[in-house]
Amino acid sequence: MGGEQYVIGVDFGTLSGRALVVRVSDGAEVGTAVSEYPHGVIERELPGSRAGGRGGGHEGGGQLPPDWALQVPDDYVAVLRHAVPEAVRAAGIDPGDVIGIGTDFTACTVLPVFADGTPLCEVLEYQDRPHAYVKLWKHHAAQPQADRINVLAAERGERWLPRYGGLISSEWEFAKGLQLLEEDPELYQRMDHWVEAADWIIWQLTGNYVRNACSAGYKGIYQDGHYPSREFLSALNPDFADFAEVKLAHRIGQLGEPAGTLSAQAAAWTGLPEGIAVAVGNVDAHVTAPAARAVEPGHMLAIMGTSTCHVMNAAVLTEVPGMCGVVDGGIVAGRYGYEAGQSGVGDIFGWFAESFVPDAYTEAAAEAGGSVQEYLTALAESQPVGAHGLIALDWESGNRSVLVDHDLSGLIVGLTLATRPEDVYRALIEATAFGTRKIVETFGASGVPVTEFVAAGGLLKNEFLMQTYANILRMPVQTCASSQGPALGSAIHAAVAAGAYPDVTTAGRVMGGRSARSYLPDKTAADGYDRLYAEYTQLHDYFGRGANEVMHRLHAMRREALS
Repeated sequence: MGGEQYVIGVDFGTLSGRALVVRVSDGAEVGTAVSEYPHGVIERELPGSRAGGRGGGHEGGGQLPPDWALQVPDDYVAVLRHAVPEAVRAAGIDPGDVIGIGTDFTACTVLPVFADGTPLCEVLEYQDRPHAYVKLWKHHAAQPQADRINVLAAERGERWLPRYGGLISSEWEFAKGLQLLEEDPELYQRMDHWVEAADWIIWQLTGNYVRNACSAGYKGIYQDGHYPSREFLSALNPDFADFAEVKLAHRIGQLGEPAGTLSAQAAAWTGLPEGIAVAVGNVDAHVTAPAARAVEPGHMLAIMGTSTCHVMNAAVLTEVPGMCGVVDGGIVAGRYGYEAGQSGVGDIFGWFAESFVPDAYTEAAAEAGGSVQEYLTALAESQPVGAHGLIALDWESGNRSVLVDHDLSGLIVGLTLATRPEDVYRALIEATAFGTRKIVETFGASGVPVTEFVAAGGLLKNEFLMQTYANILRMPVQTCASSQGPALGSAIHAAVAAGAYPDVTTAGRVMGGRSARSYLPDKTAADGYDRLYAEYTQLHDYFGRGANEVMHRLHAMRREALS
C-alpha cells in the first residue's frame, strides 16, 4: 500500500449522486464523479406503469396525484456502480489505499422493504403501486396525516412535540407511513421495514441494517431512547399502533461509527477493497457541518441547493417554534443539534427560469454563453433595493420552517404591466433570504442565537444571491471551502469510522475548511431590505398563521380536482 490513505464520500442528492475521493491526512479532494439518476424525480407517472388509473391507493395506477415525489431505489445503487469507480480512476490512486466509505442522503427519503431489504417496487406485482416506491423528501401528499398527528399530539400533550417546534412535518417518517397505511393497507402489511434511504444504501454496502441517529432523531421522532407510544399511534389509527415497534425499530448507530464493513458484492460494484469500514449513514445537511468547520455553538450552517437546510449546535436544550427538531448528538457528539429549513430555494429559481421566461431571454442567455439564471441575475443585480416594487413569499414548495405547512403556496405582490422577468427573479431571491432571516430571528428569540452564518452547497456560485443574504441577514456570510460539502462531510465520517481520527470534530478541523471569501453586509442595502422585510413579515403572518386561509382552500380545490 502507498503512504497516503484515502476515504470516499458519496452524496445522494435529489437528482444525482456524487462520489468524492479525499486524502485522509489533509482533506485534499483528489477525484470526483457524478451519476445522474436515470428516473430522476417521479412526480406525474410511474415508470413503465401498466395501469391507467389515477389515485394513490392500490387500485390506482401510473398517474400520480398532486404533491407526490417518488424515486427508484436502483438509481441509488447505480451511483455505487458508476460514480465510485469513476471517482477513484479520476483520482489516479490505488483502490487498495482506500480505508473507508461514508454516505449521506436527502431526508426524509424513505421506502418500504421486505425483511431482506428488497424494495417493494422491485417486485413485479407491485410496480404499478405508487406506495411501493421511494418517497422523496419533497413528497408532500401526507400533509393531511401530518395535520392529524400534530392535532392529536397537542391535545395529548405529548412530551416529544416541543422537540420539533410544536409541529411534525408531512415530509417525515410517521406522516408518510400513516399515508401508506391508509391509502394502500395491503402494501403496508406486506412491508417489513420502513427504511430511510440513508440507511438502505448502507444496508446495500454492508449487508447490515442500521438506523442512523440523525434520521431517527430528526425525521423519526426518536427522542430520549423512545419513539411515540403505542397508545398515541393507536389513537391515530388502530392499525398504526405497532408502527414504531414493528416497522421502525432496529439498532441505531451513532454518527461516525462503523455500520459494518464493505461486502463482497459492494466491493464488486465499487472496485474498493472488501472489508473496509462503512460509516453509519447520515443526512446531507448535518454531515456537512464538520466539512465547513461549523460545529461550535452558534454557528448556523445553511446548505443551499434545491432546498435549504439550516443546522446548528448549541450547549442548551430549548424549544424553537417551527424548527425541524433538536437531537442530542444529532450533528456531533456532546451537543444539541438543531435543524430548520426551507422546502424550496434553488427549486424556486429553476421553476421560474424554466416556466416564465420569454424566448428572447433564453436566446440572449445563449448568446452571452451562460444560463438563463445567470442572465437574469446579471440584469437584476444592478437594481437599487425596492426598485422592482415587488415582495414575494417563498412558499412554492410549502413552508418547512417556521410554519411547517406544505399546503401553503407562493405569492408575489406588486406586479404591474411594467414588471420584467428579472424583477420577479430578484424578488424570489430576496424572498428566500427573508425566509432565512425569519428562521435566524426565531432561533435568537428562543435563546439559541446565531453568532456566525456559514453557507455551503450549489447556490454559492451565485455571488449576487450570497451578497443579498448578507444584506438581508445584516451579518457576514462565510462560505465552505469545498464546493462538495456533503460528500466531503461523508468522507470525514468515513475517516472516523475507519479509525483515522478519534471523533468527527477533530477530523473536521483537519479535513474541513472555510473559504477566504466572505460576504459583508452593505448598510445602505440592509436598511432598504429592513423595510421590505417588514412587508414580508406582514404577508408571512397574514397568510401563514391563519388570518386568511385562501392558500389552503386553493390547495384543497386543486387536490380535489386532480384526484
